[in-house]
Amino acid sequence: MPQRADHVPLGIAMMLAFCALAPLIDVAAKFASQSVSVGQVTLARMAVQALLMIPVMLIFRHGVRLTTVQFGLLTLRAALLLASTFTFVSALQVMPVADALAIAFVEPFILLAMGAVLFGDLVGPRRIIASLVGFCGALLVIQPNFAAFGSVALFPLGTALFFALYMLVTRRIARDVAPEPMQFHTAWIGVVLMVPVLALGAGLDIGVLVLSNPEALVWGQLFAVGLAAAVSHMAITYALRFAPSATLAPLHYLEIVTAVLFGYLFFDDWPNPLSWTGIAVITGSGLYIIARERHLARAARRAAL
Repeated sequence: MPQRADHVPLGIAMMLAFCALAPLIDVAAKFASQSVSVGQVTLARMAVQALLMIPVMLIFRHGVRLTTVQFGLLTLRAALLLASTFTFVSALQVMPVADALAIAFVEPFILLAMGAVLFGDLVGPRRIIASLVGFCGALLVIQPNFAAFGSVALFPLGTALFFALYMLVTRRIARDVAPEPMQFHTAWIGVVLMVPVLALGAGLDIGVLVLSNPEALVWGQLFAVGLAAAVSHMAITYALRFAPSATLAPLHYLEIVTAVLFGYLFFDDWPNPLSWTGIAVITGSGLYIIARERHLARAARRAAL
């Protein structure tokens, strides 16, 4: 769908909806992970999303056939999303939601580095410095959490790495697969990948991979993880259809604000001064990189005229 000026406010509204809904994935996952394993939470996220996407596929009359290349890329995408989800839920078990999310927000800096290494993108010294400053901000958030919770405070860095790779694969396959089938296929493939892992974990009695039959409230929390994931990710998909990514990117940092609010309301978590400093540094560095990208894009367009 071509982007039109009168669609931009709708795109912004959908992006704001994403920022409001996405932290609910983390809230529900944090609640559920107190009663069931991280692996079971990860499986539930994919299974519920797959089920919820079936009526969407029927409404939009999408086919389900895939080429071999598309299936391979979607399998890689699902594996990366599983890894990203697993590491983040592992961190959420003990860490405040806002702190974990703030550390994971180094993902744009990782993407910038990957673009330079893998695709030869030109990355000037200003963006390199901003990325380094952003990583220093992440260390400010990690330090008090590492002291309190140990190496689990490093897990959101793994989340950022896996999600950066996930975004690279998404950008590649988005040229050939519509957003709705992409979400559906990623979800069911993720279930297929996760089931044998959980079976192996149960056989070897690995705590983070065991399955259990919790009480009804916990099943509701697991369903909420998948529901919030499906709705929020569809919201950002449509936001990108209606508005340019350059317009939406700065709004993404509002997700940290929502995460702080939800963390306080549901868990009475409030970032300490060092974490607040780190959050501010990460956000400022990310916004600078976005502004720099806009400037360079405008300069390139002027040069092309």
